[in-house]
Amino acid sequence: MTDKTNKTKLSEHFSKEEMTYSRIAVDNELDDEPPPAALHALGYLATRLLEPLRGLYNGPIAVLSGYRSAAVNRLAGGVGNSQHLKGEAADCYIPEGPGRLLEILLKSGLTFDQAIIYKNAGFCISR
Repeated sequence: MTDKTNKTKLSEHFSKEEMTYSRIAVDNELDDEPPPAALHALGYLATRLLEPLRGLYNGPIAVLSGYRSAAVNRLAGGVGNSQHLKGEAADCYIPEGPGRLLEILLKSGLTFDQAIIYKNAGFCISR
């Protein structure tokens, strides 16, 4: 499904374009299109984890990195078994910082695999 801005919606507030955009891919002219299984996983991540989390936060959550191809993941410094490679992880940002998002997530009862807070104020969540 696409919206009026021609974005492919994965959920009410998250699009395929947002979940797959990579400055690294653009700068290095790399194809970062997810395979069908990863696109399906991104949809699951968006509908079952990010949307409910956004609702509990009661505001937008910016996705800084979602799906990454192997080449993009290497250039980003990601580990070889990163869930980003499968469309199962998203690095997120809110103005209040990663601690606030983690606090909401832990109180939510939502099912997730891991949540990582990075020193540079980043937050990664995976299903």
